[in-house]
Amino acid sequence: MPGFKVLSAIMLASALALGGCKFVKTEDEKKAAEANAFNPDKMVADIWDAKVLPYFDERAGTFPEVAALIASNLDEAAAKYGHKEKQGSAPWTFAAKVDGTIVAAETKSRAGYVDVDVDADGKADIRVSIGPAIRGTAIRDSLKFVNFNEFKNQIEWAQFGKSFNTHVNKLLLEKVSRDGLVGKKLTATGAYPLPAKGQLPQFVPVTITIGG
Repeated sequence: MPGFKVLSAIMLASALALGGCKFVKTEDEKKAAEANAFNPDKMVADIWDAKVLPYFDERAGTFPEVAALIASNLDEAAAKYGHKEKQGSAPWTFAAKVDGTIVAAETKSRAGYVDVDVDADGKADIRVSIGPAIRGTAIRDSLKFVNFNEFKNQIEWAQFGKSFNTHVNKLLLEKVSRDGLVGKKLTATGAYPLPAKGQLPQFVPVTITIGG
């Protein structure tokens, strides 16, 4: 029986040693895991110049044209300028070009914006986000070439939408001066969800020029 006791002791020691072991990933495994990790900021950056901007160049109509068609024939406006996901209850979101004069500005709030008069009557027709915080996911929701089914769950889909806002803020809106905005000319291309009756459209730009 001494041999059995020695064998048992060896087996016990081996089990304890294995129990304390940690399997460390190789560099290749780490790189593969990082490459496959969900990275919405990178996803947005990768498609911005190649897909997003050309899409808006082709899809967007002037805001007066888009708004007039929405008022007269929502289905036609949706087919021509709009998009919405089949899943859920998101409103139609429209691609549009804004060209007008800033008549009001909110620059103290993190969700800054300017109100723009596009028909020269002195009244605001549309509200343009200037960040740094941007409400909603209008850019994501206006794109026909992305959809919810490409994502693992609602959380990833929401993060993807937020990354568009983060990208446009870093790329464009951080460079917008907050001083003396009222009275300046604004041109922008972007998107806005169908507003509630009597509410200003909430527009998020993908391109913007103020005063120049």
